[in-house]
Amino acid sequence: ECVSGCVCPEGLFDDGKGGCVEEKDCPCIHNNQWYSPGQQVTVDCNTCTCQKGVWSCTEDVCYGTCIIYGSGHYITFDGKFYDFDGSCEYVATQDFCGDRNSSGSFSIITENVPCGTTGVTCSKAIKMFLGKTELKLENKDYKEIQRDTGDDVHYWNRTVGLYLVIEASNGVMLIWDKKTTVFIKLTPDYKGKVCGLCGNFDDKSNNDFTTRSGLQDTSALKFGNSWKQSSMCPDVTEEIEPCDVKPHRKSWAEKECSIIQSEVFKICHSKVDPVPFYEACVHDACSCDSGGDCECFCSAVAAYAQECTKHQACVFWRTPDICPIFCDYYN
Repeated sequence: ECVSGCVCPEGLFDDGKGGCVEEKDCPCIHNNQWYSPGQQVTVDCNTCTCQKGVWSCTEDVCYGTCIIYGSGHYITFDGKFYDFDGSCEYVATQDFCGDRNSSGSFSIITENVPCGTTGVTCSKAIKMFLGKTELKLENKDYKEIQRDTGDDVHYWNRTVGLYLVIEASNGVMLIWDKKTTVFIKLTPDYKGKVCGLCGNFDDKSNNDFTTRSGLQDTSALKFGNSWKQSSMCPDVTEEIEPCDVKPHRKSWAEKECSIIQSEVFKICHSKVDPVPFYEACVHDACSCDSGGDCECFCSAVAAYAQECTKHQACVFWRTPDICPIFCDYYN
């Protein structure tokens, strides 16, 4: 800490590393790392500069991101982690909420299907409604369907690395890895105006479990069930623990997923808590027992790597043996 005290001559400050410096030369600390005056770090979409021992940050309002990945894992816009394994179509997020039914401009639906024999589900297809345009993303591709009612909302699509990105003029962006991972990004204009499995984007995670009828619940099951699109789908009644169902896979899953807590990701551990991602990885590695086990494991590790990249911790974790990507083939 940069404080005046008896350790340094009057007018100088302890720099935390055993030296005495003038106030203008005081360092700053962020995620247990020291930074010199004038150095910058990026936090989300803002830049912070170290000045006299204190961070001075820009105050841009950033996109909110909701993540759906692997076997039923959700991270809401406000950062709440939970698991929900429903086999049906569910509202991931939309701005048709409560009294504002008439003025909604978009809706994103995730179609979840069983993946593996333990009963967990993965996102197989995504439907994106933008005004009168419906986009269906499925089987590594997407198709457009024009409907009769609604506004014209323009959108663009592009491929970035492994991802298909769809960006719309109304401030909605969807990033899909063409498998089981979906990132939904919204501009700050939607804060507090959306609902669905991704929560309400009001910067408070404790009220994210708001059901379709507007009630707050503590159970992920009741909350998730309320957002199903068809009343014909059965409700989910219990949380599935695939490692209990398939105990013989547990030690393999823990061994494989330990990469998340290993030296490989050390640079990221102080920036993004690895524990929930490790637990989700073990869950997925136990559950995918019908051919897609490597894909499930790789998606789970990639979700953590993606969060690390977002926090300026770039990790090169893929190897020829672990989740390789054959770039030469794509190039």
